[in-house]
Amino acid sequence: MDRASYISRQFQIDEKSVANTISLLDEGATIPFISRYRKERTGGLDEVQIGIIADLSDKCKELDKRRETILATIEEQGKLTPELKARIESCTEMTVLEDIYLPFKPKRRTRAQVAREKGLEPLAAMLMKQETPDPQRQALRFVNGEVSDKEEALQGACDIISEWVSENERSRNTVRGHFRREAVITSKVVKGKEQEGEKYRDYFNFSEPLKRCSSHRYLAICRGAEEGVLRFSISPDDERCIEDLEGQYIKRGGSHACAELVGEAVCDGFKRLIKPSIETEFANMTKEKADDEAILIFAENLQQLLMAAPLGQKRIMGIDPGFRTGCKVVCLDAQGKLLHNEAIFPHEPQRQWTLAAKKVAHLVESYDIQAIAIGNGTASRETESFIKSIRFDRTVQVFVVSENGASVYSASPIAREEFPQYDVTVRGAVSIGRRLGDPLAELVKIDPKSIGVGQYQHDVDQSKLRKSLENTVVHCVNAVGVNLNTASKWLLTYVSGLNSTAAQNIVAYRDENGPFSSRNELKKVPRIGPKAFEQAAGFLRIPQGSHPLDNTAVHPERYALVEKMAADLHCSIEELIRNPELRRKIDLQKYITAEVGMPTLNDIMQELSKPGRDPRTQVDVFEFDSTIHDITDLKEGMILPGIVTNITAFGAFVDIGIHENGLLHISEMADHFVKSPSEVVKLHQHLQVKVIGVDLARKRIQLSLKP
Repeated sequence: MDRASYISRQFQIDEKSVANTISLLDEGATIPFISRYRKERTGGLDEVQIGIIADLSDKCKELDKRRETILATIEEQGKLTPELKARIESCTEMTVLEDIYLPFKPKRRTRAQVAREKGLEPLAAMLMKQETPDPQRQALRFVNGEVSDKEEALQGACDIISEWVSENERSRNTVRGHFRREAVITSKVVKGKEQEGEKYRDYFNFSEPLKRCSSHRYLAICRGAEEGVLRFSISPDDERCIEDLEGQYIKRGGSHACAELVGEAVCDGFKRLIKPSIETEFANMTKEKADDEAILIFAENLQQLLMAAPLGQKRIMGIDPGFRTGCKVVCLDAQGKLLHNEAIFPHEPQRQWTLAAKKVAHLVESYDIQAIAIGNGTASRETESFIKSIRFDRTVQVFVVSENGASVYSASPIAREEFPQYDVTVRGAVSIGRRLGDPLAELVKIDPKSIGVGQYQHDVDQSKLRKSLENTVVHCVNAVGVNLNTASKWLLTYVSGLNSTAAQNIVAYRDENGPFSSRNELKKVPRIGPKAFEQAAGFLRIPQGSHPLDNTAVHPERYALVEKMAADLHCSIEELIRNPELRRKIDLQKYITAEVGMPTLNDIMQELSKPGRDPRTQVDVFEFDSTIHDITDLKEGMILPGIVTNITAFGAFVDIGIHENGLLHISEMADHFVKSPSEVVKLHQHLQVKVIGVDLARKRIQLSLKP
């Protein structure tokens, strides 16, 4: 199969651009590198388009591999005709390919196979012709040592017909059409599981057209079935399916007796063979679609979380709040290095408020703290109030930070390697503090599934989820860029062209030789060959590097081009970066070559105007309503500040400063129809929400954005 031609037709993308993209991918180029530095070859395709091409290219390879296996199997059977071969070679869909292969596929000993071994295939063919007026009499000819009587002969012949019907492409497509148009998904509770499966009550007696069943409902039903609480089925109108199939096989004006037997075989073939097969196919297809939607939501949430505004290189105090066990306090330098840790006990039951306040004030002064990050878990609001009541000798910004995943990180091998001498409480507080300074650099150390921004993440295809989330992390890391001299090995692992070995070698080289002075020095690191350097260099930054472009997204392969621009203007590169008047004098047309076009030249000019720019926004301080501490404080109609903590297919969860998050349902996001919550809200967005419902018994809060 010509992958480029097929993908081009599927997505209406220029075939040459697709072919060049596939070629670059096959050569080992990464998606971030291709989208950023090879725009001329791809026609300016973005990362999403290149990702689609990469996925489809992989599927085409799988199809080609399967096609080779099928051709070899049929050829071994001596049944590969030129027409069949041509059809298989031109097939572009796996479902169609498997349908073609089905009659030739090696099988277990089916009822039809047993009947064939008894020599009943000629009788089945005779019945299918529907010409003989007395099939009972014809069946007697097949009674022998293998077949005891005419009833057994006719049953065997009908079994063969049932299999013929079930393996016929047209038959299968007929049933598929009914499933597509009218299939209904039905779920019921398993008897005796009512109490155990209370959370699935909505699905105890549930029925809905499959095409209208949303992804989150389908995944909930699947989870209920997996836990043994629910049973579900997907079914079309059986009678209409059988009627259409009979129309394909029963001949008008043929033998009535034969037609009756064929009709019974068609009905059996549908109920016993085709329907279960197509039901499984549609269940898998619906699950795949639901998985894809859930994974997309997770990836979008993760991207927003990773690209959250960083405070930057500030001296931060991180606090993991708690009541009985106290609050763990850590002090970090501007690079996130742990300088000090201790516990304070300002809350019940110890209530050492004065002592704790003195300790915190002393630490702020001693370690020149500029900002304080407080985890948003247990005792968060109380700790925030306590910290804000302290008079410091300077202005100190106070932030409440999501601590989702901090406990997972603190017990992980990465945390043990970073802080072998400290316990999990210290590690958790460090994670809270660091994620205020640079969320991206810290969150890459945590399994994305543990960050708490997904929907049914444990129910979806895990390999697909892992690939999608890894691609999201890679996109974010490379979109921001990485400081080669301060990045951890875990952050470096996600840089285009690098792997864990290369990342470890970079850190080891840095520890032994001191900071990198130029990108070119990267070539001295073991296992960083020409290809890895090409893929990685543009995404690595060296502030105060020996070359002024080392702290920009300009790739080293284009340094000579920028140097020529500066030489033509009789100035240095530093002057070119500082002086917009000089840049305006550049005639970009003069620098177009076979390799470099306007897309690359425009990127270079944009980078020169804002060297080393960070695409992330600035962090904002957020404050909850000081009068709300518990769900019992809520009243309908209240307008409260809130922060979005998670986005799902059906809405968003909003933290309003109490233990329970409120649900902002998609129907309450706007006065107009909202197709997806992400159209209206973003993760960690600050909102003003109205309380429209409080269920104290179930601890559920309903919120609205409507006026």
